[in-house]
Amino acid sequence: MAAQESPAAQRSTVSNGEVSSNGAAASDQVARTADTPPDQQQQQQQQQQPNAWQVIKGVLFRILIIWAISSWFRRGPSTPDPSTPAGAPRLPSRNLFPKDTLMDLYIYISENEVFSDFNNTESLFWFQRDLIYGDWTTGEEGDGCYGHYLELDTPESVQKNGSLYIHVYFTKSGFHPDPKRKGQYRRLATVYASRMLNKFKRRKFLKTKNLLTGVTEADPEMIKRAESHGPVEIISHWHPNLTINMVDDHTAWVKGSVPPPLDQHVKFDAVSGDYYPIVYFNDYWNLQKDYYPVNETLEKLPLRLSFCPLSLWRWQLYAAQSARSPWNFLGEDTYEQSDEDQDSVKVALLETNPYLLGLTIVVSIVHSVFEFLAFKNDIQFWNSRQSLEGLSVRSIIFGVFQSLVVLLYILDNETNFVVQVSVFIGLLIDFWKITKVMDVKLDRENKIAGVFPRLVFKDKSTYVESSTKIYDDMAFKYLSWLLYPLFGCYAVYSLLYVEHKGWYSWVLSMLYGFLLTFGFITMTPQLFINYKMKSVAHLPWRMLTYKALNTFIDDLFAFVIRMPMMYRIGCLRDDVVFFIYLYQRWIYRVDPNRVNEFGTSGLEHSEENSGPGAAGETLTPAAITDKPEDEKKND
Repeated sequence: MAAQESPAAQRSTVSNGEVSSNGAAASDQVARTADTPPDQQQQQQQQQQPNAWQVIKGVLFRILIIWAISSWFRRGPSTPDPSTPAGAPRLPSRNLFPKDTLMDLYIYISENEVFSDFNNTESLFWFQRDLIYGDWTTGEEGDGCYGHYLELDTPESVQKNGSLYIHVYFTKSGFHPDPKRKGQYRRLATVYASRMLNKFKRRKFLKTKNLLTGVTEADPEMIKRAESHGPVEIISHWHPNLTINMVDDHTAWVKGSVPPPLDQHVKFDAVSGDYYPIVYFNDYWNLQKDYYPVNETLEKLPLRLSFCPLSLWRWQLYAAQSARSPWNFLGEDTYEQSDEDQDSVKVALLETNPYLLGLTIVVSIVHSVFEFLAFKNDIQFWNSRQSLEGLSVRSIIFGVFQSLVVLLYILDNETNFVVQVSVFIGLLIDFWKITKVMDVKLDRENKIAGVFPRLVFKDKSTYVESSTKIYDDMAFKYLSWLLYPLFGCYAVYSLLYVEHKGWYSWVLSMLYGFLLTFGFITMTPQLFINYKMKSVAHLPWRMLTYKALNTFIDDLFAFVIRMPMMYRIGCLRDDVVFFIYLYQRWIYRVDPNRVNEFGTSGLEHSEENSGPGAAGETLTPAAITDKPEDEKKND
């Protein structure tokens, strides 16, 4: 079976100029894509490299779906039907095609969604006689699979963004799918399925140019099409491979009790109550990058169809992968983004070592747990924090600015909807942190334009009255000597050598690129404060530990899975900063005489726990508040 082929077998099949039944493109067909217009080649070159976290999260999400489907199967075999007398349960049904049924396969290609032209021999693409239902030993390779290849003449309507449909009929041997043939047609002996062969995809044209010279490197033909069709063009695309699977299943399904998304494929006969064999069009291994546009220059449409049996559990996997009904509210744009994300999962499954892939899934689960714990401890730390002594408030404010820039940038570049939501939630949390490190009030007397109350931000007393504010200002002053020159150089580089949609996009992309490259420097003011105070007791060490463990896991993914070099460097530099934190924790040992943010010391707690003395007298420690001011500052 095609889905069971190893990646090595798939690559060998492709190298021989054939198309494997799992939908991988053949070399002779890929060669045809080399003749595609330059605009399509440019679009393919602009596709991003598969992101590791998209791969891992996609795999985990699908595992969750499979678990949910399995839980549905563990339910009872039948459910009561209110429409039947006394609520009697429906009887289990059976497959209309018993095991080892002899079948004939008819496949027609037509421009019509509803097919009835059975007498047109040109529409008959493939006729295969004497197939055995549930047979896994016959076929060209001895795996129950059959294939057929043919080049179709591209209809004029399809060249102009029309549709082309495939109509598949399985009949018991001796019968014909044409209902007009009396004596040769039987409804319960015919299984029918159809789908559209071509796929419509949105192609977006970004009008970018050098803001100083006005020159662009975009293809002139693309610019002309953008002016005539608009920035978004819907184009028909073609993939030369498709696998037709008939599920080898004889489960006693009960009508109305088939769990989703399987219920979309199990079809019951209205009269007999039995169900037809499940015909599944399997294009899971057809990568989005292998689709090419259909236009007036494409005269032939290569098509290789494969027929293979499919086991029930493997069909459940494919059905769960293609299930989209719970996300209908997100719109078609999200579907296309989801297809690109699934490509990352497919590439990871094909190119990654199975043992390494399993280890990656396990480690990613651990990463998700650490990420949740870090988030939880971060919220708890700031929610219960009473003093800001030793904490860099300016770093919190700068974090809000950084999150806002990232959100505006991904909105300007129309990134994945899930990413937009996650960044927006992170920005809300950063805004909430502002209320914990500063006093935020509404000034209803000095209103903006005489209508809206004015927001007033004021440093908390625990921050102003301590030496932390002085060290924080000093750290950012030294930091500005380094950041401002780097920022100016990066802005000039982005303006001279990078194309942008406009000045707004230039500002966002320049800020985003600068923060992505040098954003880790903003973590250094806290290191400076720790150095000046000779203490790290004020830091949220639980949250930092979880984040550090996640960073180490990021390192594993960055150097094992194919990732951009800048991402690998980013993970490595975060590790360096955390190791400096660990070094500071080691050199600034715990001092029991040091007063913490609650006004108590470790020495006081030890004296309280020592109990009465030998003479029966109670040891009363001196109050911290009785110390001279100079001694307090030294502490």
